[in-house]
This record gives sequence, C-alpha cells and structure tokens, in this order.
Amino acid sequence: MDEAVERRRFLGLTAAAAALGLTATMTGCGSLGGDSGDVTLRLVAADYDLTGGDTTKKYWNDLVAAFEAQHPGIKVEVSIESWDDVDRKVSEMVEADKAPDIAQIGAYADYAAAGDLYAAEELLTIPVQANFLAPLVEAGEYKRTQYGLPFVASTRPLFYNQGLFDDAGIEAPTSWAELAEAAEKLKDNGVRTPFALPLGPEEAQAEALMWLLSGGGGWTDATDRYAVDSDANIKTFDWLKKNLVGKGLTGPVAPGKLNRKAAFAAFTNGEVGMLNGHPSLLQEAAKKGVKVGQVPLPGVEGPPKAAMGVADWIMGFKQNGHRKEIGAFLNFVFTDDNVLKFAGDNDLLPVTVSASSRMETEPEHADLRVFLKTLPDSQLPPVGKTSWAKVSENVKQNIGKAVTPAGRPADVLGSIGRVATAAESAE
Repeated sequence: MDEAVERRRFLGLTAAAAALGLTATMTGCGSLGGDSGDVTLRLVAADYDLTGGDTTKKYWNDLVAAFEAQHPGIKVEVSIESWDDVDRKVSEMVEADKAPDIAQIGAYADYAAAGDLYAAEELLTIPVQANFLAPLVEAGEYKRTQYGLPFVASTRPLFYNQGLFDDAGIEAPTSWAELAEAAEKLKDNGVRTPFALPLGPEEAQAEALMWLLSGGGGWTDATDRYAVDSDANIKTFDWLKKNLVGKGLTGPVAPGKLNRKAAFAAFTNGEVGMLNGHPSLLQEAAKKGVKVGQVPLPGVEGPPKAAMGVADWIMGFKQNGHRKEIGAFLNFVFTDDNVLKFAGDNDLLPVTVSASSRMETEPEHADLRVFLKTLPDSQLPPVGKTSWAKVSENVKQNIGKAVTPAGRPADVLGSIGRVATAAESAE
C-alpha cells in the first residue's frame, strides 16, 4: 500500500475516533515543534468583531502568548485587518515577495494553484488533519490536495420573526408551497417585507446557492463541473420569480438591488418576516427584542438534501521556509479549546468533529445547534476552483436580473453559465 493510500486510510480511522471523542487534544508538540532555532512567524488575520471592538485581537494575543510559552523558540507577530482589506493586503504582500507565514482570509485557491502554500499534510499531525469536518476538507482541496484549512464555518437556515408569525397565526414552513403561503399571510397582515431576498452584489452568490440547493441543484454537478443553467436551477429561479417576487412578497426593494446587510438590518428592525440568516444575526436581533425562530430552508416538497455551508480559511505560505514552525502553531490553533473559543465568541461554528461534539452539548451554545445540525452534510461554494472568484463576481452582478419583470431565468443563468464554463476551461 503506497504512502498516500495509507495516509488516507489512517485519516479515515482517526476521523472515526474523533467522532467518538477518542482523539487526544493536540498541542503541536513533537515532530513539528520549533527545534530549528529562534523563528518569528508573521500572521495576518481577519477582524471578526462586528462592533468595532478588539475581541479578535485579544483572541490572537491570548492564543499566541499560550503558544509561545510552550514553544520558546518560536515567536508569532499578528496583524489584524478588516474584512474589507485583508484579502487584498495579503495578495499585495505575496505579489511583493513578502508573503506572511500564515494568513487567515477568505480564499486560498489562487495561492494553491501558484504553488505558494504548504499542503495540509505537510503541516498538521494526522489526528488534527483527520478531525476536520468532511465537507470542509473537500472544500479546502485544490486538485485533490488540501491546502485550505477551515478556520470557522457557518450554515444559513431560514430565520423568521416569531412575533410576526404569531400575529399572523402561521407556523414555520417545511416546503416551498408553505413558505409562499406564509409570506402571503404576512403580507395580508401588514408586514412590509414578508421574505427578504438579497440578490444584490454584496453576497448574491451565497443567497442564490441556498435556493439552488433547496431546489436540488447547485453551482456544480456531481463531477464538480459548473452546471449553472441546469434544469433544476432554472426551475428554482422560475419559482422564485413567479411565487415570491412576482407576487410582491419580497418587499419594496428589488432583490437585485437588496444587499444582505440591508436585509439583516430590516430584520432586526422587525420589518422582515423571513430571510436566510447567519449566526451573527442572532445577537443583533436579540438586542432589539426580535424573537427569532430557525428552521432549515425548505425544499420543494420538504427538507432539501443539503444546506449551504460557508468557511473562512487559514493557510501556511512556503516563501520563508518555516514549515515546522507553521505546523506547530497551526496544530495549536486547532485544539478544541481554541477552536471553541473563537467560534463561540463570534456566533460561528467550529470546524472540527471533536469541537462540534462539545458545542452540541454545552448549554451556552444552544442557539447554534440548528446550524451545527446541518453543517456535516452541507455543501460549500466551489472555492477550490481558481475560476470561482470570477464566476462569483459575475453572479453577484447579474443573478438579480433573473427575477426582474423582464428577466428570464433561463437566459440569465445561461449567460452566467457560459462565462463559468469558459473560466473553468482556462484553469
């Protein structure tokens, strides 16, 4: 049996052990330790604090202090950047031949394709690598090798305003027909936006994917080739146009001009009956006294086969040659306590089997359990394709046209699909 096959077999066995709580907490000690003299690692990380505070900085400062105490030969310098800037700044650093040792950002595929990154198996111990949730491992692969290490994740269930539902005498929907019926009743009861459908350029690619999955489609097919204008996808957008948008159930702003941020703000102000939500929305809604109900986004006739998952990534760059030291640090990052601390503080989901199991049982994380339930079977956007950035931008700019009065979903999806196929061929 060759080494690659043996490693995959061991990873599978270790993942099963992790699911049973049998894996030991890893500290990064041992063969990946910092035994090559004093080394300073540079880490660039994204800021997750929604309130302008310093919780992300404090998290990394505390983690680094604990790590350095265990690894006296390794120092870690951390730079925290806003999500508006972090991907661009790392790109500029790499282009200037000043790559960081570690980056925690939104995408990895271009760097993997360029040969800039260490593979996961070059950095992580086998138990740590095997502990990642399966959909996140697959999404972190470029050409069947994992380079993107999932840092935090989320899923997007259907959120509804419990007070508005109670006032209208309706229950949480379990199918598309029930969802449309609930939206009609909300409208009749004076709700300004029965269903917020943000297909504007901020995050339309994600909102669209949630609906495509609930309709049995997706951006790609079973062979991981783009299938943007599949029959299932066209039927999904035909339904949205006819049954939600066309009946005036998506509010006063056209979906193609509605961004997620504005939709979330309207929801926390009590103006929206339903939308596809994000874990961070729970805290904001609670602050304004909005009681939130959560269920999986319904499928055509019941629960869909898969929900959408989202992950942010952390990766190790080769340029400075600090493989062992980067590995030691990342093994430490993925200990249960560190994974749970960051995910819990930011209303996000842990990326490992063992940390997810702990979150499911800890009462302080009860609000996140509906998200946890769907994550293991979730489907992520095709972030392992170098073409995805271009395709995603095309979706953001154009998918909203599919539900305009003059729009034809088959034409809009067909146009996006042709660009996607051409970009895929150029990879």
